[in-house]
Amino acid sequence: MPPSISTPILTDDDRSRATDLIAEALGEDLDGAMDHTTCALVPEEATGRVNIVARQRGVVSGNPLARMVFESLDRPVLYETLVPDGESVEPGTLIATIRGPMRELLVGERTALNFLTLLSGTATLTRRFVEAASGTSAKILDTRKTLPGLRALQKYAVRCGGGENHRIGLFDAVLIKDNHLAWWTKSGRTLAEAVTHARSLVPAGLTIEIEVDSLEQLAQVLPAAPDIVLVDNYSIADLRMAIALRNDLAPGVQLEASGGVNLDTVVEIAKTGVDRISVGALTHSAPALDIGVDWNPDS
Repeated sequence: MPPSISTPILTDDDRSRATDLIAEALGEDLDGAMDHTTCALVPEEATGRVNIVARQRGVVSGNPLARMVFESLDRPVLYETLVPDGESVEPGTLIATIRGPMRELLVGERTALNFLTLLSGTATLTRRFVEAASGTSAKILDTRKTLPGLRALQKYAVRCGGGENHRIGLFDAVLIKDNHLAWWTKSGRTLAEAVTHARSLVPAGLTIEIEVDSLEQLAQVLPAAPDIVLVDNYSIADLRMAIALRNDLAPGVQLEASGGVNLDTVVEIAKTGVDRISVGALTHSAPALDIGVDWNPDS
């Protein structure tokens, strides 16, 4: 039985970022000039209709951005969403229709599809991980391994697929990783001291997470009660031992597994009882979903 997926929300910050990205994307195509091909072949008064159609099975993400692409053009275009973001589609499913001046439809077509195919690809891969882990307590999370400039929108796509967002950036959580600890511990200071020191300096309520790569390090850090411990590249046997250790020493601490997570391994990782599984591939390796355009000129 597939997991229940809540309706994703494009936040005001997401929309603000999308506005900037759409302007940049259209600027790449037009560079302050015009679409010479369209203007040469299509009369200014011509109107038409575009059907946006799924060519393969997947999960839709990016309709609001596609709409914003066409809304940003010179003349009004009517964008009608038929399959909301977060919903699954089969090949041949009609995702949206767009009506308006042919010139605007042709100018906006590729930019709109670029957003739809990229984000729907991320949503589709995320859904596969979420479905694989269904029936367990593990949540599927993204990482900061995103395309520069596209983080907010890729993380929106993860939510469309039923995943959850890890920290957005360096500003909204503490994640003490191995490179931080390499510097911290060279003077003999412990992992637990790193947690307590960070907690004493950062704003109250900020999540404190620390990465460990052995059961010995886990045992050292649990008494400091970080909010989350990232157990990186553990074997299945060690993950089970980590759960037992956490339950014994600090049951309120969440364990997050990472490293070596793919669709072949995520089920067994989830079954160990970890609370969170972070998957970089959701945003750095998701293939684009094949979505195309069928044209229906009115004149």
